[in-house]
Amino acid sequence: MSVDYNTLKSIIEGLLFLSGDEGLSVRQIAEITEQRPDLATRALDDLREDYHSQSRGLQVVQIAGNYRLATLPEHAQYFERLAYSPSRSSLSQAALETLAIVAYRQPITRVEIEEIRGVKSERAIHTLGNKDLIHEVGRAEAVGRPILYGTTKSFLDSFGLASLKELPEPSSFDTSEGLEEETQLLFSKLDSQMTFDEVE
Repeated sequence: MSVDYNTLKSIIEGLLFLSGDEGLSVRQIAEITEQRPDLATRALDDLREDYHSQSRGLQVVQIAGNYRLATLPEHAQYFERLAYSPSRSSLSQAALETLAIVAYRQPITRVEIEEIRGVKSERAIHTLGNKDLIHEVGRAEAVGRPILYGTTKSFLDSFGLASLKELPEPSSFDTSEGLEEETQLLFSKLDSQMTFDEVE
């Protein structure tokens, strides 16, 4: 595949955005873009320098051999304000569906979540992580060692649960309605708990 250098950097930027927290290795980027690994590495380095020199709100970082996009640590106070804003208690339908999947089927990878939901779930996972409702609990024994997600103690506190054994019991996990039922059960639990918290 023949692309000019700036286009290659643009493609890599998009790939890093889509890969989310898992990131991509130079080898993966080279294979996807059909470029030599040394060229992919140079484009990554240049992209990282672009973010830095232009004082952008994101940066390219390398963690455990994989490259990913990340926010700047010096802006952390603003991200915390977002996470703990008054709207923090509200969850979108996408976030609630994702949370229901993690709660009932943990530990689970992002790919498995997306297979169940049928849509990309990176943003929902990111939102739930920011709200401290889910977190990384390990790595799956699969190609690329994808992140496994599970619920947090804050999840239990938010839903008024002493343990995961107190989750409402859905009648089925196998039907297409299973996810809807799990989500509705979790929503009802969240709704009653948040109403109680607001009164408190």
